This record gives sequence, structure tokens and C-alpha cells, in this order.
Amino acid sequence: MTIIADTGALVALIDSDTAEHEWVRAQIHYLPKPFLTSEPVLTETAFLLSRDGFDADTLFGLTESGLLTVGIGFNEEHKTLRALMRRYRQLPMSLADATLVRLSELHRDCRVFTLDSDFRIYRRHGSKAIPVLMPD
Repeated sequence: MTIIADTGALVALIDSDTAEHEWVRAQIHYLPKPFLTSEPVLTETAFLLSRDGFDADTLFGLTESGLLTVGIGFNEEHKTLRALMRRYRQLPMSLADATLVRLSELHRDCRVFTLDSDFRIYRRHGSKAIPVLMPD
């Protein structure tokens, strides 16, 4: 199984003041690694962490430790990402979310590790639910 990491899970992993911190930390011990993510997710994560007083060093450490790897390139996937963002314009869908939906299409046996309930709305391949790993 491939784990696809979203911004909220990464922020909660690093920021112990988040309500989901302990849940996320407990999950990572049992999940297969590395987790896939995207550059837009890393950008969002770095921004949110800096807003809360964290520098990006810990986030870089997650990639250096082998926990995270970027699994999608914008140049190769921009047409598909654009189509996804158009389809979910009413939410609206962020570029980061679009990359994770696309990763879920590219990795059949996956779970999106997220705190974002929009992933219960998004569909991969047009109509299929995206498997998620999120608190109840």
C-alpha cells in the first residue's frame, strides 16, 4: 500500500499543539514508508508551520530521513491537474489537493493520509472514492 501525505497530517506530525498530533504520530509507526506527497503540499506545509512559529528545517528533515518523497511532477501532470481543479471548482480544489487526487489515481493501492474532509468528496478516475486515512 502507498501512503499519500496531505498538508494537515504533516503539520500535525510536526506541531505538537495540534489536536491531531498524537493520532498522526501513532499512525506513522504502522504505515509503509516512504509516504508520497507533492511540492504544493510541501509548500502549504512550510507556510502553515512558519505561520505557527516553526521553520522549515523539520520538514526538510522528513524528506532527508526517507519518510517523505515527492511522487508527482507538475510539468508531466499539468493537464490532468487542471482538469481536476476545473471539476471541483465549486469547493474550490487547491493545487495541492489536485496533486494528491492524481497520485491516488496513479497508485491503485493507496490511502490519502489527511485531515481534510474534502477527500471524502473528491473522486479518482471520475467516480471512484479515494481511500483515506483520517480521524473519525
